[in-house]
Amino acid sequence: MALIAITRRCELPAEEAWRRLTRWEGHAAHVPLTRIVVETPPPNGPGTRFTARTGVGAAGFDDPMEVVRWQPPLPGAAGHCRLEKRGRVVTGWAQIEVAPDGTGCVVRWREDIRVLRLPAVFDGLTAAGGRLMFGRAVDGLLAGS
Repeated sequence: MALIAITRRCELPAEEAWRRLTRWEGHAAHVPLTRIVVETPPPNGPGTRFTARTGVGAAGFDDPMEVVRWQPPLPGAAGHCRLEKRGRVVTGWAQIEVAPDGTGCVVRWREDIRVLRLPAVFDGLTAAGGRLMFGRAVDGLLAGS
């Protein structure tokens, strides 16, 4: 599996950074050729399911995910969210941590992904591409764009 780790410090309060990072539909604006459909009603929490569809027309794949841990940040305490990837093409997990830090916060995004039928020799390339793509998404979401 390819491990991806991204850390960002921002001036947003932890609660606002959390809100932006866990508004799942918003991720599509920062990942090329992707749309996201949330399949469960609000509010977010354990059991929330959504699917990222990446591709054009029939040439694409679904990346269904489910929230299995949901602990929003509290004053002085980090928030944690864990997603399990349950697709036929992409499997693994993602974890988001948002920790208060002075007047802002620190965001830690980790993913461990496996792409079906892609040999492990490509894990390094997969991780590098993931760091670029997810780093761009995190930056855009935190910027509010």
